[in-house]
Amino acid sequence: MKIIKSFLTSLGLISVMTLTVFSSDSMADITFKLAHSAPKSDLQQTMSLYFKKEVEAHSHGDIKVNIFPHGQLGTDSQLIQETRLGVITFSIVGLNNYSGLLPESSAFTLPFMFPNRKTAYKVLDGKVGQSVLANMEQFGIKGLGYPENGYRNITNNRGPIREPSDLKGLRMRVNGSKALNDMFALLGANPTQIPASELYNALETNVVNAQDQPIPVTLSYKLYEVQKYLSLTQHAYSPLVFVMNLKKFNKLSPENQKIIMSSAKDAIAMQRKLSVDKEAKMISELEAHGMKVNRDVDTAAFQKAVKPVWNAFIKQYGDKMVNEILAASKQ
Repeated sequence: MKIIKSFLTSLGLISVMTLTVFSSDSMADITFKLAHSAPKSDLQQTMSLYFKKEVEAHSHGDIKVNIFPHGQLGTDSQLIQETRLGVITFSIVGLNNYSGLLPESSAFTLPFMFPNRKTAYKVLDGKVGQSVLANMEQFGIKGLGYPENGYRNITNNRGPIREPSDLKGLRMRVNGSKALNDMFALLGANPTQIPASELYNALETNVVNAQDQPIPVTLSYKLYEVQKYLSLTQHAYSPLVFVMNLKKFNKLSPENQKIIMSSAKDAIAMQRKLSVDKEAKMISELEAHGMKVNRDVDTAAFQKAVKPVWNAFIKQYGDKMVNEILAASKQ
């Protein structure tokens, strides 16, 4: 009888120990998936690798991060849904892709909203940008911050874009931003929404003959192979959003939550700096690959021409977010 009692007692202790071990988030086999749609050569991958290194180092290997670039786990819209469901833990996608869940976030991508990066960072990292991240929690997403793609510029196969009328008749690939879709339609182009993963093929087969992307994307996706002209219109600042599944974040210990947040902040700062520091070199690389680059864009004419896009946005969604962004920009 003593032997049985001793055995049961030992079994109980083992069960408690097992429960303790398997309920702790400090286990070495916590493995998270991080996905984005950009190629390995893109700064999104550079940032992902930096974030992975920081998290794994500061957690002493308790948290592992596996990275899936180049749309391996789906399109941007699919990555958002997979993050919400917890199929993947982290994702990096363009803020424009959240317009379905958070229509007011489209205000950030209105043409010529931000005069420079410094202003964009101030707004995104401040109260207005953080309020958008906070609103994502109702959809099961923890916002970690805003990396950048940079300013969007137009490429095409017909000729330089110097003024709004140069866009007439172009078959433009556009992203999920309604504001930019409306902009190109207003200026006489024929916009078509195509996922980034399908863009190269669409240009190669002449389904579309023009598109707009930030410089790093134009280079990393090798769009210079299927586009002849790059016009530095800088018509919209293009922020990314780095997010995490909210339930998985909440299950982490306070210590590991801090590691995730601080590592994300450092990774975003690093990625932004590289984006700025390398942009001129990237443009030179595109020229070396044969692209004809023009900088003589009539920005004032474009700003005047796209005013109706702002008016349409305000009519549909109100002016609250637009006014908050403009006010924060002036502070």
